[in-house]
Amino acid sequence: MWQLNEMDYGTAAQAGRQSLTPKGPGAAMLLRMLDEIDYGVLVIDAQGQIQHANHLARHELASGRLVMVRGNSLLGSTTEHSAMIQQGLDHACRGQRKLVLLEQNELELSLAFIPLSHPLEAESPTVLVLLQRQSTCDNLAVRMFARNKGLSPSEESVMIGLCRGLGVPEIAREHGVAESTVRSQVKSLREKTGCSSIRRLMQRVTSLPPVVPALRIITPMAHGATEFVHP
Repeated sequence: MWQLNEMDYGTAAQAGRQSLTPKGPGAAMLLRMLDEIDYGVLVIDAQGQIQHANHLARHELASGRLVMVRGNSLLGSTTEHSAMIQQGLDHACRGQRKLVLLEQNELELSLAFIPLSHPLEAESPTVLVLLQRQSTCDNLAVRMFARNKGLSPSEESVMIGLCRGLGVPEIAREHGVAESTVRSQVKSLREKTGCSSIRRLMQRVTSLPPVVPALRIITPMAHGATEFVHP
């Protein structure tokens, strides 16, 4: 599912690197489980070579917004970002966890570099890289929460607007209704969810399990290509 040959990482295949894709009867199930998590997950080696990536990580790399792959190496979209990624990798290879914040204009992406092995335990340490969820609103669990609490479609839309950081006036303009209507829907939201305030409601929403809404389709790279492409 995420094996390097399926990602068409030509340089990795030529180098003959050993894939970290798990083997055994439960391997396929484990990979499917990781694909359902609404976070990008990467495993890289000490040289920054991508050994493993789940579907959302591949999607983020394909977008090329703030991170990308070149010659099978994890890089940033700018020299500065690449240097920050290297810093995170260096910390993880020394057994230290490191959070890297990439920002460019209005785009932002946080990456957590987590050592999977102690520097003294392996000659070639491996590092787990967790990518932030881009939007709470994209979490399928938010829709599931709305159904569980019996929210109407309009109430669910208002809750999604609140998740996006919109205020009552903005939600009213977006939906083409009066602000008083939105305030009534917000009151109904609080009553149905048992939350004393919108802040409490947002806390509940952001703490929901990260469930990916749907697997995105990515067009495979041609052999030896230097860029991801996607529809």
